[in-house]
Amino acid sequence: MEKMAIHFEPLEGKKVKCLLCPHECRLDEGQVGLCGVRKNKGGALVSLNYGEVTAIAMDPIEKKPLFHFNPGEQIFSVGTFGCNFKCGFCQNWEISQMKPETKKVTPEQLVKIASINRESKGIAFTYNEPLVWFEFVLDTSRVAVKEGMYCVLVTNGYINEEPLELLFQSIHAMNIDLKGFNRDFYREIGGDLDVVLRNIEKVYNAGIHIELTTLIIPGKNDDREDLKREFEWIANLDKDIPLHISRYFPNYKYTIPPTPIEELIEIYELAKKYLNFVYLGNVWDERFESTFCPDCGNLVIRRRGYEVEKIGLDEEGKCKKCGRQIATIIG
Repeated sequence: MEKMAIHFEPLEGKKVKCLLCPHECRLDEGQVGLCGVRKNKGGALVSLNYGEVTAIAMDPIEKKPLFHFNPGEQIFSVGTFGCNFKCGFCQNWEISQMKPETKKVTPEQLVKIASINRESKGIAFTYNEPLVWFEFVLDTSRVAVKEGMYCVLVTNGYINEEPLELLFQSIHAMNIDLKGFNRDFYREIGGDLDVVLRNIEKVYNAGIHIELTTLIIPGKNDDREDLKREFEWIANLDKDIPLHISRYFPNYKYTIPPTPIEELIEIYELAKKYLNFVYLGNVWDERFESTFCPDCGNLVIRRRGYEVEKIGLDEEGKCKKCGRQIATIIG
């Protein structure tokens, strides 16, 4: 389905300038933007993926990953196609860099499908980059909120300020992929580190639950000084922001060998010097997946993969032993 885009500027000669993300593509008639899903049609910008769904699943919310937002719940997860980054290591390149088969749904239909499943109280926009699905995410999340559901974004955080602020009305949690703390690496994948940092701050200051993920790729973004600066930056914003340090495996265009477990543990120990909640992803070891209270040391949430036991967490998301706030609970 096609729908008129919200954020664009008409230019002379039926050209348009997209204002959704910092790429701000200037498009001639018939041209498609870098994301592959926004097109100049007759001097207006249209979204090509509105209502186009490539994947629907019920996932553990920990898979997003979100460890401190409604822990232990299932969440209705949905994605489309397209992305405004060009990561050579993308795990979902079949939908982020190509157009697979899709099913068409309206926002109302999607929310109805999600609400029928009583296991889930929320919707996660995930799998590809949901920010390039902007109009559909905005419309669907607004409908979902009216129906008493919460909404989650799993995103690279690469968007202009005005559209980001529109999402604050109906998005309750985000996991933002902080690809590293090296500007050259961000340029390689087609982004700008400073934009992502700005948006992390904006999301945090808007009171939206936020968690961060950094995929560690050997020789690309694992420089210890860069990582130290990343951890210090996050800590200066809030030491309680959960950070997921994830193990890389070869995919798409990258053939670099997987991240050694020993390296991940070393980086984990470095991050723990600055942050209260650090986890290792793609490792499957409960020592690095479980949540401990930073004040009293109580085991609050035990995780074995996606098996979750909230043994020390009360209904308000607080540590049962000392009362410290650990998680955000909605619904």
